[in-house]
Amino acid sequence: MQVAIIGAGPLGRRLALVAARAGCRVLLEDVMPSNLHHAQEYLRSELGPAALPTVQFVSTIEEAVREADLAIDCVPDELESKLEIFCLLDRMAPPKTVLVSPMKNTSIADLASCTYRAKKCVAVVADAKELADPSLRDVMLRTPPQVADETVALVRKFWEGLGFAVRVGTDGDALL
Repeated sequence: MQVAIIGAGPLGRRLALVAARAGCRVLLEDVMPSNLHHAQEYLRSELGPAALPTVQFVSTIEEAVREADLAIDCVPDELESKLEIFCLLDRMAPPKTVLVSPMKNTSIADLASCTYRAKKCVAVVADAKELADPSLRDVMLRTPPQVADETVALVRKFWEGLGFAVRVGTDGDALL
């Protein structure tokens, strides 16, 4: 599975690490060269130079999502940030790409409705600090009402492959 991770801050670095260890090909993107440099040093120290080729560091969203099965944004959980990144991902990613976003404060149904791929959008109910915590062992996925079954299956498979227990609910459900 090829995964594009947008944002090389603490969460992006952590997700890149666990995804690479799980055998995914990872493209880690950040507009800030210093974030990519820190991520590269972190991943080199954690994975070792031999495993590092499974992670590619890129400076554009377009390059990151070109062949991605999943695109995970690691931008702040603010409506404007999420909307901007979802619009960019929707425009630049191929039709097969599923958009995944860690969020607690934003509606995945609202974001999905602003894309041409509402059936391929899923939220992970957690904030960046929680997902960056190595002790976290379970995640809740939240979906828009129109999500496709194969979308949920792909995202579930990804998170389970990282070692997480996965629960799924629809946007608006009482999840926590």
